Amino acid sequence: MSLTGMLVRLRWTVHSASWARGLVPLGDRCQSAQVAGKRWQHTKTQATPCNWKLLEDCFELSYGGLVMNFNYVWLRDHCRSASCYNSKTNQRSLDTASVELHIRPTKTRVDEENLFLTWPDGHVTRYNLAWLVENSYEGQKQSATMQTRVLWNSDIYSTAKVPSASWGEFMSCDEELKTFLSNFLLYGIAFVEDVPATLDATEMVTQRFSLIRETIYGRMWNFTSDFSRGDTAYTKLALDRHTDTSYFQEPSGIQVFHCLRHEGTGGRTLLVDGFYAADKLLQQSPEDFEILTRIPIKHEYRETVGVHRNHMIGTGPVLSVYPWNNEVYMIRYNNYDRAVINGVPHNMVQRWYGAHRLLTAELRKPENELWVKLKPGKVLFIDNWRVLHGRESFTGFRQLCGCYLSRDDMLNTARMLGLQA
Repeated sequence: MSLTGMLVRLRWTVHSASWARGLVPLGDRCQSAQVAGKRWQHTKTQATPCNWKLLEDCFELSYGGLVMNFNYVWLRDHCRSASCYNSKTNQRSLDTASVELHIRPTKTRVDEENLFLTWPDGHVTRYNLAWLVENSYEGQKQSATMQTRVLWNSDIYSTAKVPSASWGEFMSCDEELKTFLSNFLLYGIAFVEDVPATLDATEMVTQRFSLIRETIYGRMWNFTSDFSRGDTAYTKLALDRHTDTSYFQEPSGIQVFHCLRHEGTGGRTLLVDGFYAADKLLQQSPEDFEILTRIPIKHEYRETVGVHRNHMIGTGPVLSVYPWNNEVYMIRYNNYDRAVINGVPHNMVQRWYGAHRLLTAELRKPENELWVKLKPGKVLFIDNWRVLHGRESFTGFRQLCGCYLSRDDMLNTARMLGLQA
C-alpha cells in the first residue's frame, strides 16, 4: 500500500473510533406506572378525542383518527416497564411463555395521553396512546411505506440531479455520509466520486458505513477482461438487467462497483428501479402483482472449478411484500439463475408466466433505463433488493472491482445518524 493510502486509512481509523464513541443509545423512554382505574370508562379530550372499551377478546381504542384492536396477551407481552423491557437496547425482558394466553386486565384507565392496565398479578402497564397508534396493525396498514423512497425512471432520476458524495468529505464528515445514505435510501443507488482507483481505497470507502459481506466469491473481488486483440466478443458480453445472488436464501443487500481501468469502448452500466416497475404492475394488474408476491421460485448456481465446489439454491417470490400494506421490500429477478419451476401447480404456471412477462416488459421499457458510464474514481452503490443492474458489451482491457455489503450494518449506520431506516 502507498504511503498516501496508509495515511488515509489511519485517518479514517481514528475518525471511525471517535465517531463510534459518539453514538449513544437512546435513553429510557417509559416507566411502569402504579395506578388503578375503573374497568369501564370513556375519555374525551379537546385535543384528541379518545374512546375505548373492553371487548371479550381484545381492547378497542379509538384515537388519532383510527379504530384499533389490541389483543390482551399482546398488551401484556409488549409492556414497556423496567421489569419487562430494556429500553436502552430495545430488548424484551419478559418471558412471553409465562403470559397467560387468555389474560385480561383487572383495571383500566385512560387519561389524555396514556393507557394504564392493571393485570391479575398486580403488575401495571402504561402505554402512551401515540405509541399505540404507531405500533398498531391499523396504524401500520395506514402507513404509506415503511421506508420513505422515491420511485424513479430515467427522467425522474436525471431531473432530481442527485449529488454524488466527494471522497474526501465522505471519509471525514458525518454530514456528507448522512446525505449519501439519505439519497441511497430514497433512490436505491448512490455514488462517491474521486475515490483513488485502487482495490484498497474501494474497500475503505465501503467500510465507511457497512461491513463487507464475505460470500463464495470472497471478500473483495477484482475482475480483469482483455478483448483488446479483437472485437468478436463485443456482441456476446451484454448482461441484461437482474438482481445479484438471487440463489442466496437472503440475497446480498448492497452491491458495489468500481471500474479501476478501461481501455476500450462500451461497458456502460444499466440501472432500473425494480420498485418503480412493480408499482406500475400493481396499477396495471393487481392480480398479476399478487401472483408474483405469492408463488415462490427457486434460483440456483452451481460450479466446480478446481477445489472450489458450490451449489447454491435460494427460494422466494419475485416480489416480497409486507402483508399489512403490500409494500414491496425486495425484488428477486434474475432470468439467468432461475431454476426449474417444479413447485407450482399446473393451473398456476401459465398465470405466473403471464405476470412475469408483464413485469419484464415494464423493466425493459427504454424510459425506465438509466445508463451510467463507470470510470476510475466513481464508485457505485446499488440496493440489490431494489435496483436491477446490467451492462452493455465492451471491447478492450477492463478492470472492475467491488464487493457485497451487509444491509443490516448500512441501516444501522443510517439510524445512528438520525435517518428513518
